[in-house]
Amino acid sequence: MHNHNNGLKTVLLLGGLWAVLLAIGWVVASSTGSSLFIWLFALIGLASTAYSYWNSDKIALRSMRAIPITEQQAPAYHRIVRELSQSAGQPMPALYIAPTLSPNAFATGRDPEHAAVCVTEGILQLLDEREVRGVLGHELMHVYNRDILTSSIAAAVAGIITAAAQALQFAAIFGGGRDGDRGNPLVGLLMAFLAPLAATVIQLSISRTREYDADEDGSRLTGDPLALASALRKIELGTGARPMDDHDQRLVNTSHLMISNPFRNGGVSNLFRTHPPTSDRVARLEGMAGLGRR
Repeated sequence: MHNHNNGLKTVLLLGGLWAVLLAIGWVVASSTGSSLFIWLFALIGLASTAYSYWNSDKIALRSMRAIPITEQQAPAYHRIVRELSQSAGQPMPALYIAPTLSPNAFATGRDPEHAAVCVTEGILQLLDEREVRGVLGHELMHVYNRDILTSSIAAAVAGIITAAAQALQFAAIFGGGRDGDRGNPLVGLLMAFLAPLAATVIQLSISRTREYDADEDGSRLTGDPLALASALRKIELGTGARPMDDHDQRLVNTSHLMISNPFRNGGVSNLFRTHPPTSDRVARLEGMAGLGRR
């Protein structure tokens, strides 16, 4: 396990999101002439952060309709995770399977003692055992690096920012309060459009780095970076053939946890992906194995 300055990344990520959230509160307070809204937005952010801290695993697993799996039902799955957990000197997480043929996997939970790893039926059908081991090493390192807590809280705060920005946009267009107290509606509209974008950019800047880190650390844990590289290639092809439903908001909210983008790629959406390009990840893994491009 390597130090990737995750503590600093966490502070930057959550600090940036909180700054955007409080900026929205400031704009609303200026528009209404009441500072109550700054405190209200702060309290909403605190409540959401606390809820995400304690329930991030339940929220993600429920969104995928995942079910706990016993060792008798999936002996190889349990054996691989047990071996990797013991190698890392960490507790073994709870194991789940999601009933979908779209190949993917994710880890969730606030810390290694309260973690869960979930794979889809599709990924178990698509990958061989060596590749599954590479994927599970990646997911376990997300847990051990405490990436899951950060991303879950960030997603919750970003969701509040988006909802608050929509309300702010409505207020800026249709007005509110006395004319003397109302702030500049152009400022409100600008904040309403820019706040969700800022929240997304902040998330992406950290999410992509976390994926590279987990690829590297997971490959060191398994000792087989080429297995993960092969798995990532297959998963990208598999999700292209069997993408998840990007109209299901629960899946959208969970997608940043998955090892690969679960939706069909294309268009402007590629600019806002939470995952780095598979080709870049594969090239890095091949470089770890001494097969870097010449």
